[in-house]
Amino acid sequence: MVVTFQLRQIDLQPGQCLTLREINWAEFEAILEELGEHRATRVAYYQEALEIRVPSPEHEVDKELIGDMVKILLDELELDWEPYGSTTFKRCLGWAAPTPQADTRGSSTAQRAFRRWVREALAQ
Repeated sequence: MVVTFQLRQIDLQPGQCLTLREINWAEFEAILEELGEHRATRVAYYQEALEIRVPSPEHEVDKELIGDMVKILLDELELDWEPYGSTTFKRCLGWAAPTPQADTRGSSTAQRAFRRWVREALAQ
């Protein structure tokens, strides 16, 4: 017997992950469509395995900190970069994954300290 359900019937709490196997590309595209553009979940697809994850608050803090450090490093190295926000890159033969969201806040104390550390390290 095959059981069918809608994604809105699944309740994931922050920090939880749901993995679905044997999902073909057309099913993946349909699931993305059903989830919509503005969702709290992160989606990854690779080799017919679909992972739907709800990040924990701790994950979000870590993500922001790492993103800020990378931006500071790129700025200090004078490398061009583009913030694409939360974007899903799709390629039928490959994978899909979100990128970190763009950060428009001002510099924090930790960011300024890291920026000083990067400058000092590059000066050596």
